[in-house]
Amino acid sequence: MIEQLKADLSKAKNYEDLMGKDGAIKKLIAKSLEQMLESELTEHLGYERYSPNGKNSGNNRNGKSHKTLRNDNGEIEISVPRDRNGQFDPVIVKKYEKTIGPIEDKIISMYAKGMTTRDIQSHITDLYGLDISPTLVSNITERIVDLAKQWQNRPLEKIYPIIFLDAIHYKVRNDSNKVTSKAAYTCLAIDMEGKKDLLGLWVSETEGANFWLNVLTELKNRGTEDIFIACIDGLTGFPDAINTVFPKTEIQLCVIHQIRNTLKYVASKDQKQFMAELKEVYKAPTEEAALINLDRLEENWGKKYTLAIRSWRNNWNNLATFFKYPEEIRTAIYTTNAVEAVHRQFRKVTKNRALFPNDDALKKMLFLAYRDLSKKWTMPIKNWAVILSNFSIYFQDRFDDFI
Repeated sequence: MIEQLKADLSKAKNYEDLMGKDGAIKKLIAKSLEQMLESELTEHLGYERYSPNGKNSGNNRNGKSHKTLRNDNGEIEISVPRDRNGQFDPVIVKKYEKTIGPIEDKIISMYAKGMTTRDIQSHITDLYGLDISPTLVSNITERIVDLAKQWQNRPLEKIYPIIFLDAIHYKVRNDSNKVTSKAAYTCLAIDMEGKKDLLGLWVSETEGANFWLNVLTELKNRGTEDIFIACIDGLTGFPDAINTVFPKTEIQLCVIHQIRNTLKYVASKDQKQFMAELKEVYKAPTEEAALINLDRLEENWGKKYTLAIRSWRNNWNNLATFFKYPEEIRTAIYTTNAVEAVHRQFRKVTKNRALFPNDDALKKMLFLAYRDLSKKWTMPIKNWAVILSNFSIYFQDRFDDFI
């Protein structure tokens, strides 16, 4: 069924294909509702379909009835499961209900804001007087999983001028019931209109260049052919992973990450003076001036803090990328603050979750957090007209291919 829905979505060419009588979105909503109703009936009966526990239980499944519901997008046809005793009274779609939306939408909205299933259960009971279980709340939020999978596999733009790549870590229980730290990989892009777009979310055991290679390969397989500049942290092997898939992409290491790592090697009593001189390096008007200031920094501190200076020398080629561009582009790319802002929102909605039961639960929560956050991404980033004009000059041969 999911494969058919994905096929329908990929073929959709107009509103009717999506929202018409047999539209892909309506089919998805209908399928999600039917799955939730089946879950409710299972909870009501106390046993799964085909389970031997149903034998001589006094009640069992008794076929389905058809129902027409209305929501903001028109009519939706669904099949409602029945029980033999006629006692099944579903919460998601009440027996005589003709419209859908409010309660399940509120449940999903509360879940997206970080409320636990038990908090939601209590809140819904207080608001509506409905006696629902945490299991039912979880089943309702499961409808998001299919939407998240379709979003994760959607076709991408051919070109993204800027992308930001970073990871955030969570505690997740694995298949062996052990708690492990897992990395949630995020890829935030700036599209040709200057607007932010999260291209995907991936979960893996640890953050590493090899997994980032898989992520970048997926982006290419989904349609992306070129990226002008990739902004990243200092993970070993990261630049090589990017250029393996997108060989023309310029790498910009996050200057703020570099500063944080540098200060690990500088005594606290010297950090204020050291930072004042280091600022003359990354705030220099040109790369030539920056290198002169880096030489001066090494003269003053090189013997005492060899590792601190060496890290700037070793990473210089990818740290200095932004010097070739005007101030508007420099400001946009010299840090990964854009994707870190996304991570701060993730932390905000997951602060009540010390542990996730599995990868899907983590992905579901982060996807919902992204949906809320993306509602604010309606305008281009600051100075986008100037940035785009400069990109059309700096990357003219690649830029023209996509205009």
